[in-house]
Amino acid sequence: MAEDDGTLSDFERKALKERTAELRKQAGRKGGNKKEKDLQDVLDTIRDLPEPDKGIAQMIHEVVTEVAPELDPKTWYGFPAYAKDGKVLVFYQQASKFEARYGTLGFQDNAMLDDGPMWPASYAIVEVTDAVRTTVAELVRKAVG
Repeated sequence: MAEDDGTLSDFERKALKERTAELRKQAGRKGGNKKEKDLQDVLDTIRDLPEPDKGIAQMIHEVVTEVAPELDPKTWYGFPAYAKDGKVLVFYQQASKFEARYGTLGFQDNAMLDDGPMWPASYAIVEVTDAVRTTVAELVRKAVG
């Protein structure tokens, strides 16, 4: 295992640059078309993903918009994400972004997933199945509260 020298990895630097660009773009959006443009950013991000990330991200987008239409799509560090009251609640961290072996469905601390003194806040997804779709829907419903 490599030692941490306190500097950012190439992946982390790229993510920070993407986030800075997202914030600039989103800050300039006002009024009624802000949500439309944020949604388009998410759709463009999903469109540009390689498989299997594209299929997984598309499934998550479909499920979230179906079971939690009150969440607002937006990009977050280059990830498709969905916010409640302006704060990201759920996101998909694509495997290809960090050369990982699986993508991750992640939840932020505003997600209502509490289950005793310990609970998962992220889930590895390697393929779309009916069971995965059902589980994602259940998690998103619970997370929204």
